[in-house]
Amino acid sequence: MNLKLKMELKEWRLKAPFITAAEMIDAIQVLQVTVSQGGVSGRSETMGVDYLNETVEGLQAELAALDPATIAELDRELLQNLLPPGGSRNGLDCALWDLLAKQSVGGISGLAGIAVEPVNTLFTLSLDEPEAMARQASAVPDLQRLKLKLNADAPLECLAAIRAARPDAQLVIDANGSWSAEMLMAVGDDLARCRVALLEQPLPRGADQALEHLQYPVPVCADESCQSSLELEAAADRYDAINIKLDKCGGLTDALKMREWCRRYGKKVMVGNMLGSSLAMAPALVVAQGADFVDLDGPLWQHDDVEPPLSIVGGVIASPDPELWG
Repeated sequence: MNLKLKMELKEWRLKAPFITAAEMIDAIQVLQVTVSQGGVSGRSETMGVDYLNETVEGLQAELAALDPATIAELDRELLQNLLPPGGSRNGLDCALWDLLAKQSVGGISGLAGIAVEPVNTLFTLSLDEPEAMARQASAVPDLQRLKLKLNADAPLECLAAIRAARPDAQLVIDANGSWSAEMLMAVGDDLARCRVALLEQPLPRGADQALEHLQYPVPVCADESCQSSLELEAAADRYDAINIKLDKCGGLTDALKMREWCRRYGKKVMVGNMLGSSLAMAPALVVAQGADFVDLDGPLWQHDDVEPPLSIVGGVIASPDPELWG
């Protein structure tokens, strides 16, 4: 294919600290990847999985170490065997999809065989005291789908305050693995009473055995506990839904494989993000078609964005401009 690879490290500053049970973030570092062939370029943005010790510098070094002859002849199928799931493969895979989409008549919809239509994203509320989280919820009355970052400190108080402030909103909880099995069992009925639509990653990765065949009052979703298609079967008896993220699974190719598996086996599909610009979100919009939950609000958290950015109005993300991606 005679491909050429170019990479650039970039930092995006956030409008406000993004606080979860695991960390506080006020800026993110990303790696932007470009593959070129015959005057046409495809691009992507990746940041890897920080809790698995990936860094953008490490991703850049891993890609820089690839044999130029291998890169020159690379395609999406070969890439799946060349690199493991994670940020490096995500960067190359999504850039290859963009390149091929720009070389084809039908763009990304024709290439993937999936019409890429607008989707409605969740908006994340950063972890804080109950009253502060309620104010966050009230500050975005046009956004009807909210994801609450909670930990083991007063989760029900936070939930009650947010539900009182926004009786109209769909609520999803993300505990980022911060709860114990005892807490999980204790709060189930309260979550149902507050009409929680989904509980994401309540228990830590590798310590979620209590979920095995559990009949819980609300659907439970795997995030950290299911990185790629290689871990789907292990998650099948513990989770009702799978959060598919490009950085985790290593790109759009594996993400579509995960999407198909979830459909086949009756699992709900959530499409998430690790923060990032519109360039990081755009490939995920392909996977988000028909998804039960879409969480692609990364650009809403940033001071700046790539050009042209995704249009996000009232939580609705428009189809990407082909100049952006696809």
